[in-house]
Amino acid sequence: MVPKSNYFKAFCKVSKAFGKTLTKEELLDLIVQSAIDTMAGKAACLFLADEEKDVFVPVAQKGLSKDYLHAKPMQAKKVVKAILKGGYLAIRDATTDPRVENHAAKKAEGIASILDVPVMVRDKAIGVLALYTATTRDFSQDEIDFLSALAEHGGMAIERARLLERIQNNTRLFLDLASNINSSLDIQKILHILSADIAEAMDVKAASILLIDENKQTLELVASYGLSDKYLDRGPLSVEKSIIETIKHGPVVIKDATRDKRVEFHKEKKEEGIVSILSAPINTREHVIGCLRLYTGSPREFSEEEIMMVSALAHTGGLAIQNATLYLELQDDIKDLQEDIWSHRSWF
Repeated sequence: MVPKSNYFKAFCKVSKAFGKTLTKEELLDLIVQSAIDTMAGKAACLFLADEEKDVFVPVAQKGLSKDYLHAKPMQAKKVVKAILKGGYLAIRDATTDPRVENHAAKKAEGIASILDVPVMVRDKAIGVLALYTATTRDFSQDEIDFLSALAEHGGMAIERARLLERIQNNTRLFLDLASNINSSLDIQKILHILSADIAEAMDVKAASILLIDENKQTLELVASYGLSDKYLDRGPLSVEKSIIETIKHGPVVIKDATRDKRVEFHKEKKEEGIVSILSAPINTREHVIGCLRLYTGSPREFSEEEIMMVSALAHTGGLAIQNATLYLELQDDIKDLQEDIWSHRSWF
């Protein structure tokens, strides 16, 4: 039994670390080390969900050799489901228990027992914190509660780091876009940069920019990132059939693009690996001239903040298009004026 004073000291150490300018990696390393030190464990590992690949991957660990085999991705998902169902998963004998795999590797590594708890952020499991012991052990409720609380701190550290990273990325996106608008009137170049930057910043599979062809009533692709040539050659998109709510009302989130009746080409989207879509309108003055769309490879709920961010970028893209259009009109006006001047001179 671990003295409760040790739990208190560990929490104080972790809490103080939150007030310092530590990186996410340093905070997560501190959490796994605190789990080992406080609970007299052999090792600890923190796994995070990779939503695009739909697997859990180790991001911080202490005490495990490089050769140690973690569970295969699909098996890891089953373990996570079991953890969420009971709130934790305690494995007394990791070398024989059928709920885990790689028994021989665990025996060779010197792992006897395992305690797994979920890492939660806003009621969603984003990972797992695992403690490994060198001797067979029955975990007490205090130990389970302590590791769960540490996992919660890990979730807070990850969420804080993601928030700071998002703020930095958003600021960089707007700065890059503003710089490109000021330095170039090549609108196609600007929109290609925008689609690539926003896809990478929002950690999505792909992005595209579509403009309305008023005569054909279609959405014409002007820029894209992450989409295959085969998908782009699927055929024209109808304004009326391709998420028309974006044009009429504003941003729209499609959770399952392979079935939702508001989108076209379900089969092609499934083959491309597109699952969810965020579609935001592109405006110039009071008119919607197209849309900016993000595509994910796994189901995703876009937060209100993310939707606002994409909408703001779409609006900025609209301003860039408007500036380029006004420049071209000005060039035509100058040309006409020059022609008029020369024609008047011919009178004298």
